Amino acid sequence: MQEQIEAVQRMQEYIEKHLCEKISLAEVAKASLFSPWYARRLFLEYTGVTPADYIRKLRLKQSALKLRDEDVKVLDVALDYGFGSVDGYQRAFRKEFGCNPSEYSANPIPLHLFTPYGVKFRFLERKETTMSAKNVFIQVIDKPKRKVIVKRGKTATEYWKYCEEVGCDIWGVLVSMKSLCGEPVCLWLPKEYIKPGTSEYVQGVEVSEDYSGEIPDDFDIIELPAAKYLMFQGEPFREEDYEQAIAEIWESEKKYDPSIIGYQWDDSNPRIQLEPIGTRGYIELLPIKE
Repeated sequence: MQEQIEAVQRMQEYIEKHLCEKISLAEVAKASLFSPWYARRLFLEYTGVTPADYIRKLRLKQSALKLRDEDVKVLDVALDYGFGSVDGYQRAFRKEFGCNPSEYSANPIPLHLFTPYGVKFRFLERKETTMSAKNVFIQVIDKPKRKVIVKRGKTATEYWKYCEEVGCDIWGVLVSMKSLCGEPVCLWLPKEYIKPGTSEYVQGVEVSEDYSGEIPDDFDIIELPAAKYLMFQGEPFREEDYEQAIAEIWESEKKYDPSIIGYQWDDSNPRIQLEPIGTRGYIELLPIKE
């Protein structure tokens, strides 16, 4: 089974690396070290979609983000992401997202973007972590007054339970929305921000305090004051070691005394978690006050 998982992971990595190039099943299969027929079967079994559908969904996701963030022509985006014509790209975009790419470029709305989780992470065994000496970077940062568009769970106090309640695919909707900090956030909400029957742990997107745009169905919006935070950032880590990286930051947070720099913990503002990305290290932000 491990050999098969690693083969699918290699195919996923090959696709992401060559996304803007012409990709054939033979080339994808070559990365797996299996025959094209068996490679396609493995990919479908472990990801739920064929390599061709995976490539199409990932190209549409990246093209949507480019239309959202850059002043580009639909024709150029279509060609950049391997669509043979504007008509073909428009049909694929509308089928995937329910709107025309030109309309979306002029007025971006939240979309259900494809979230291509690496298959190897779905089959990792959750195990006890052991602490080892690692460097943790700590910095005081300021957060402005802002709003946060959030998707509430039911009883979740951490990521895995939240995914069971809400579904991991909600991340794709969050990624589609422009954020003040450049990416979605995960929050542990103080009691005053928790609605009855909803979770402490939520995911969302920080937007400006004067935001008046669209809010997706079943989402909520909360207002947060300007606040100071201590940012804890660990060393880069291998993606499969993300639980170890998180545990090390949590251990550092427990030991740290903010009074040594003239602050105390602030339980009136949410604790913030960013997506664990190995190349930058795991990051959490804890609220502080003078």
